[in-house]
Amino acid sequence: MDVTPKVSVIVPAYNVGNYIEHTLRSLEQQSFLKFEVLVVDDGSTDNTADVVKQFCERDNRFHLLQKPNGGLSSARNYGIQKAQAPYIALLDGDDIYHRNKLANHVAILDSHPLIGVVYSASRAIRDDGRPTFISLSGKPIYSDPLKALLCKNFVGHGSNAVFRRRLVNEVGGFDENLRSSEDIDFWLRIAATRNWSFYRESSILCYYRVRPSGLSFNVAQMQYCNEQVIQAAYKRSPELVEPMLANAYAYMYRLLARLCLQGGDTAKASYYIDTALAFDSSIFYRDPRSLLTLLSVRLAPLTKFAIGQTLG
Repeated sequence: MDVTPKVSVIVPAYNVGNYIEHTLRSLEQQSFLKFEVLVVDDGSTDNTADVVKQFCERDNRFHLLQKPNGGLSSARNYGIQKAQAPYIALLDGDDIYHRNKLANHVAILDSHPLIGVVYSASRAIRDDGRPTFISLSGKPIYSDPLKALLCKNFVGHGSNAVFRRRLVNEVGGFDENLRSSEDIDFWLRIAATRNWSFYRESSILCYYRVRPSGLSFNVAQMQYCNEQVIQAAYKRSPELVEPMLANAYAYMYRLLARLCLQGGDTAKASYYIDTALAFDSSIFYRDPRSLLTLLSVRLAPLTKFAIGQTLG
């Protein structure tokens, strides 16, 4: 009997002892069975490792890897290096898969050799695990994945993709110098090869947790990392990227405005939305979500209350 896994699920984990049981339980309940789980404990100081060990003891598909803290990209790369399977799935230590997530994505990769990355629509859940009305469709705004990724990370978040491991050999792993936006940088490098397509499953098969600590991000750092990612994409494909730069920066500042609004900083949100308007105002009448962000910033007190009610 062949016991070689078809999918290696990489679970970076840093101080997620309160969440990771639900994450790993969602993997135990997968309808697809031929996988391994590599939980990379990235120097946690809480009970993360103890929770993971319980799964390892009862299911030999689960493995605990421990390393000194190096950040999200470092943990993902460490797990990928240890992976045995031809397909890699990413799942952060506080997020959850639908039970058919792996079955759906593996079937697509098996059937379409030119598809490199599969992802799905997803829904946000609160800190306590209850679902919200916030969802991500994953629909690209342009048919060309490189152009689309420059403007919006249609994969959505770091727990959503299953991809061929050979892509890491072609474009390298996650950039450990980036403290954020490392996933969009990885997708952009894949798109720049022009060899691989991205496939979107329209069903919601992934749930990403919005934690209170996650709303207190360093926006200046995120802006810097996003700018680094855009400039790197320009250097790789100048003839394709240059006409898109104003559009890309407008979407970047729109994203920063939305994140500031979620974090309660309405003054910065207003600054970033004005900057986005200055770069390319057309995104606000061509893209409904951008228009919604603009209206939300302009109605900041009401929006702030609504976000607080939604996320608890």
